[in-house]
Amino acid sequence: MQLKIMPKKKRLSAGRAPLMLFLCQMISALEVPLDPKLLEDLVQPPTITQQSPKDYIIDPRENIVIQCEAKGKPPPSFSWTRNGTHFDIDKDPLVTMKPGSGTLIINIMSEGKAETYEGVYQCTARNERGAAISNNIVIRPSRSPLWTKEKLEPITLRNGQSLVLPCRPPIGLPPPIIFWMDNSFQRLPQSERVSQGLNGDLYFSNVLPEDTREDYICYARFNHTQTIQQKQPISVKVISVDELNDTIAANLSDTEFYGAKSHRQRPPAFLTPDGNTSRKEELRGNVLSLECIAEGLPTPIIYWIKEDGTLPINRTFYRNFKKTLQIVQVTEADSGNYQCIAKNALGAIHHTISVTVKAAPYWIIAPQNLVLSPEEDGALICRASGNPKPRISWLSNGVPIEIAPDDPSRKIDGDTIIFSKVQERSSAVYQCNASNEYGYLLANAFVNVLAEPPRILTSANTLYQVIANRPALLDCAFFGSPLPTIEWFKDAKGSALREDIYVLHENGTLEIPVAQKDSTGTYTCVARNKLGMAKNDVHLEIKDPTRIIKQPEYAVVQRGSTVSFECKVKHDHTLIPTVTWLKDHGELPSDGRFTVDKDHLVVADVSDDDGGTYTCVANTTLDNVSASAVLSVVAPTPTPAPIYDVPNPPFDLELTDQLDRSVQLSWTPGDDNNSPITKFIIEYEDAMHEPGLWHHQTEVPGTQTTAQLKLSPYVNYSFRVMAENNLGRSLPSEASEQYLTKAAEPDKNPTAVEGLGSEPDNLVITWKPLNGFESNGPGLQYKVSWRQKDGDDEWTSVVVANVSKYIVSGTPTFVPYLIKVQALNDAGFAPEPAVVMGHSGEDLPMVAPGNVRVNVVNSTLAEVHWDPVPLKSIRGHLQGYRIYYWKAQSSLTRNRRHLEKKILTFQGSKTHGMLPGLEPFSHYSLNVRVVNGKGEGPASADKVFSTPEGVPSAPSSLKIVNPTLDSLTLEWEPPSHPNGILTEYTLKYQPINSTHELGPLVDLKIPANKTRWTLKNLNFSTRYKFYFYAQTAAGSGSQITEEAITTVDEAGILPPDVGAGKAMASRQVDIATQGWFIGLMCAVALLILILLIVCFIRRNKGGKYPVKEKEDAHADPEIQPMKEDDGTFGEYRSLESDAEDHKPLKKGSRTPSDRTVKKEDSDDSLVDYGEGVNGQFNEDGSFIGQYSGKKEKEPAEGNESSEAPSPVNAMNSFV
Repeated sequence: MQLKIMPKKKRLSAGRAPLMLFLCQMISALEVPLDPKLLEDLVQPPTITQQSPKDYIIDPRENIVIQCEAKGKPPPSFSWTRNGTHFDIDKDPLVTMKPGSGTLIINIMSEGKAETYEGVYQCTARNERGAAISNNIVIRPSRSPLWTKEKLEPITLRNGQSLVLPCRPPIGLPPPIIFWMDNSFQRLPQSERVSQGLNGDLYFSNVLPEDTREDYICYARFNHTQTIQQKQPISVKVISVDELNDTIAANLSDTEFYGAKSHRQRPPAFLTPDGNTSRKEELRGNVLSLECIAEGLPTPIIYWIKEDGTLPINRTFYRNFKKTLQIVQVTEADSGNYQCIAKNALGAIHHTISVTVKAAPYWIIAPQNLVLSPEEDGALICRASGNPKPRISWLSNGVPIEIAPDDPSRKIDGDTIIFSKVQERSSAVYQCNASNEYGYLLANAFVNVLAEPPRILTSANTLYQVIANRPALLDCAFFGSPLPTIEWFKDAKGSALREDIYVLHENGTLEIPVAQKDSTGTYTCVARNKLGMAKNDVHLEIKDPTRIIKQPEYAVVQRGSTVSFECKVKHDHTLIPTVTWLKDHGELPSDGRFTVDKDHLVVADVSDDDGGTYTCVANTTLDNVSASAVLSVVAPTPTPAPIYDVPNPPFDLELTDQLDRSVQLSWTPGDDNNSPITKFIIEYEDAMHEPGLWHHQTEVPGTQTTAQLKLSPYVNYSFRVMAENNLGRSLPSEASEQYLTKAAEPDKNPTAVEGLGSEPDNLVITWKPLNGFESNGPGLQYKVSWRQKDGDDEWTSVVVANVSKYIVSGTPTFVPYLIKVQALNDAGFAPEPAVVMGHSGEDLPMVAPGNVRVNVVNSTLAEVHWDPVPLKSIRGHLQGYRIYYWKAQSSLTRNRRHLEKKILTFQGSKTHGMLPGLEPFSHYSLNVRVVNGKGEGPASADKVFSTPEGVPSAPSSLKIVNPTLDSLTLEWEPPSHPNGILTEYTLKYQPINSTHELGPLVDLKIPANKTRWTLKNLNFSTRYKFYFYAQTAAGSGSQITEEAITTVDEAGILPPDVGAGKAMASRQVDIATQGWFIGLMCAVALLILILLIVCFIRRNKGGKYPVKEKEDAHADPEIQPMKEDDGTFGEYRSLESDAEDHKPLKKGSRTPSDRTVKKEDSDDSLVDYGEGVNGQFNEDGSFIGQYSGKKEKEPAEGNESSEAPSPVNAMNSFV
């Protein structure tokens, strides 16, 4: 839908049905703008633009000026009436009319009196199109009469009585403002007890002695004449009962003054208004003021309520200590009964005020100027309300319409004049008068019949500059008759701007609610009616907002130091900002200590007066911003060491120069925390494909705060920045705004494209798909193409969804194929993909290798040769050849056994290989098979071969038995792996002397069928070392060693030492088997048993320790005996568990046996500190260490101890 301005249509009530069809088609009036160019050639009836108020009170000391200004084309002429008759100003030399205006100036300052010119004036402005009239202007001079002479008697009254001081000012015009003062022109204090009423009287609810004074003066101020009139002073004297008793008690009765009658409390009574009820009438829109003033003792308090309703919250105010209730902008709904309540401790009274709100006429619909084309229809509507309902009357060119010239196009229907098929002679000015007993309304509205093509009044090529994200208003002031329609276009595009994005106002203004960078351009306003068309271009520029990206920060500094506030401003490069600093919202002190440069305010030699709020204000021609910080000044303290840390995160990320494949990112560095920033790391998030996952984008040096970033299509980018210094990396910044790049065809094709068959008759094409970031747009798919490499077939293609595999069925077995996979999306295809080669599915090989040959290299190694199979018979990718071999039987035992087969694989196309790890002197069989990706082919015929003899392993065991003084017997078991036929054993031995040196070596050959051998004629008490091994025809095997001695005392066999013999032998003797040691241990055990028995006997007899004897010698009376029924020792705490403070125990101290504790000589007693022992025993049995300083302990229950008593401790406690 095109965005157009169409004329509004008038609506009438349902009760006006005959007129509705007609009025619904009428065009609303078009107000003629006051554009000078338009007014130069546009005929227009007069319009009153300025006039004096209806009730015009003048200052009689100044000239009288009665205003009347009007516009029209041709310019109107002016005339006046006074009191309903023509006022001929030419006949009065004191009256002149202002040139080019209808304003009257009456010169009464030179001569004449203001009273002479009192009356009702009305101005008429007339041209060839009609006549407009002003309101009836009532001229009255202001009056400020003097107070009448009167004699005021002094007022004497008793303490506590009520009092009303009358003011009764003279009647002036306008009424004066009343206030009470004393002779010193000081306002008299007012309170809940003393206050001034709306009539000017001064009310005392009760008087006090301090109310006594002789200068209660009422003043009347007449603002119009700037005069103040003064009433005669009133004298008031308040007398207490005691004063009366002293002065006139003789003339008064006791009952009149004695006691406290004058101070007696009394309930409230109203001073004003009188009676229980009253009435109040007020006009709509005025201020309703209701007043209740009460007397009483104590002073009453006033409350207000509205019967059957509530007081309007936002329009109700209390004045004069709640004695006056005011309701502003009063309406008919405020009519009703209002009740004031006066209350004190002795009671309450109330007064009801019945309020009636009347209304002078006020507009419902005021008539509007009507500009029509010939033959058009229209209407003037004049609708007003009031209380009582106003009467509507019409005038035409200032004449009652009943006697005005007849117009056939005009029809009057109450408050509406209907025009149909108007002609140029229908032009006129109509007046609507709505009046009731409280006032009147008069409105002029012209009907101007014009035939004018559209005109655009806004200057051509006007430049509008607007801050981004704010509304932009583009003006298109226009005029035309008939009323033109308005359309807007941007950048000369063919279609009009639509109202879903823009707002088009009735005055032609185009509003862009939120202007963005792309709103910049040229806008064309086009106005059309049936008489023509007009257009105008305006230009809009969108500017970046001014921002404070580095705000001043709160600072606490010491007196005498220097403080710096930073205010870094970022602004549109076409705007020049002005930065101003304020202190406490005022100008900076004119002090040389304050210096301002581009981004900083520096205050040197800070004093206490410098504390406060500092504000940085940045202004441009289009906007302004501000930021504040508080400076606190403190006493000097030691300077703390600087804090080194990783940088603060960057902030204020901004994206500019937004293109399809690149964008510029800028940021503001955070605080480097005293370590310079070395680099910035930029990461991005793809909110569309991988939300929450951040990827590395790039890095820039630490001196750079902008980066040009390369982008991929169809990615919803967000960026964040981290700063890094020598201490580490900052936290990430807040994410930037999101930027969605436009979709494009893929830049790349999938990778890792392969073609392999899973079955002999298929081809499985696989690839690594593109991720969402690489897709470059929606609708990602793949075009899969294939054909046989060696054939002439065309490419076969298929488009598949976003998958990673496609299977081609019905292919011949293991045929090479050419394959390509191309990516595509809704925007198009990726570049032509590379061609890769694959193969269809493999099958098992059909032919076994032939001419298998074996060459035995030695007893454990053989070499196998075979002929390769034909390539076509492999039917797949050649993986290699596989040899199966197994041991058939032993050459020695000739025992046929089935052994496990071994497998050895040779990769590729090799035709020979080595078989290691064979067993000597064995028979083997083998076969060879070819292997491809599918599996193994058939096996070749079995090939048999044998391995020669090898050297044997070591004998399985060697033992030396039956040693005598001069002989040793050796027993052994044959080798577990003879690896051939044993020919003999070799035994070598040599003696070891007392210094562990080896003697001469003896070599002895033993037949292979022996397993036992005795050596005779050996030296007695001599240790020998033996070396023993077996032999075959291939050579000697590994040896086993052993040692033995020929004496009984040192008889023993050491663990076998298999391997090479040692140059020196170790001498080892088992002490546990020595006779002298066994006897010694028996003696020690017997001695310990005797000591334990003696200890037990001594304790049961109550024997004393030396410490006990020492304590008895001191005879300390404070010694406290332990429990007699407790027959156990005190429990000692272990070294690990004692965590208390301890005192050193004297060397040689012992535990007393009678279980008594001595307080004074605590160093000699362990019983008192039995729970705190921390020490150990010396070799002589004395206790050393520490024990706790606790003085009073319960006797330890030894039988309940969780630790076993130490027999060593028990023994060492004896003398």
